[in-house]
Amino acid sequence: MDFTELIDLASERLGGAVVVANDDFFAPKENLLKPSAPVFIEGKYTDRGKWMDGWETRRRRTPGFDWCIIRLGLPGIVHGVVVDTSYFRGNYPEHCSLDGATFTRIPTEAELTSDAVSWVPLLPQMSLNGDSQNPFPINYEERITHLRFRIFPDGGVARLRVYGEVIPDWEQLKHAGGQIDLAAAENGALVLSCSDMFFGHRHNLIMPGRAADMSDGWETKRRRGPGHDWVIIKLARRGHIRRVEVDTAHFKGNFPESCSLEACNGEGAPWSTVLPRTKLQAHTRHFFDQELLDTGVASHLRFSIFPDGGVSRLRVYGTLTD
Repeated sequence: MDFTELIDLASERLGGAVVVANDDFFAPKENLLKPSAPVFIEGKYTDRGKWMDGWETRRRRTPGFDWCIIRLGLPGIVHGVVVDTSYFRGNYPEHCSLDGATFTRIPTEAELTSDAVSWVPLLPQMSLNGDSQNPFPINYEERITHLRFRIFPDGGVARLRVYGEVIPDWEQLKHAGGQIDLAAAENGALVLSCSDMFFGHRHNLIMPGRAADMSDGWETKRRRGPGHDWVIIKLARRGHIRRVEVDTAHFKGNFPESCSLEACNGEGAPWSTVLPRTKLQAHTRHFFDQELLDTGVASHLRFSIFPDGGVSRLRVYGTLTD
């Protein structure tokens, strides 16, 4: 799988944050992790210079480099990054590098900038192109909670995307007791594939919280032939499904007529019906428990909508087999 098909572990919408930067004179460090694509506004200036939608440092007049430290929204294994220098043409960095570290608790700014931190090199110093998407695969198989992003010697980066595999603290989740959302991105679930996502990305379906608007859900194009749309989800862990929520918030003239849910235990295993085809309503949170059929242990789900449309969130609560 292309690493850009994975979850952006550093996204602001997942709780990612640029905790500290040595400099952000021209454009604030917080822009680096914004979920929206960067924009350029001709003729817009601040009292410090041209307004830019990214993180931009001043021109360096001494030896060295600029840096920032990022707390991942969801800790995990980083499989690749995209350093987006969109609209930075004469002011992008020549090179960049990336290091990682793992903390068992949330460190302070002073602790993060201490010489005692054991930073692990994830990406050596690499050349960057201006006004470009610069993709870099990463080969490091350990869980990471924080990143140190360095640019050489100075300049601006619009966005940093950190794609990887979510690794939650399962001991903490187990101690919490009760049911957990087996299909939540924050617990390590992943939408592997879908029939279509013309208007809204498939990963939106398993994001935390309720959708902010119609763009924050999974939405397919209008179907003009037979058939229906679907997604396949790899659950965070194998478990028994006890309760399902299908949220069509913000989808009013374009919600699906109905939906169904199937499960299997292992790739290639036969699908069994969990929720038979059921009518849906516009802009509504639908809760199902008594309607669910017991299919035993599940590792994957196939969520189907008929014939097309948009769903903002899918929650699948269950108990772990382990």
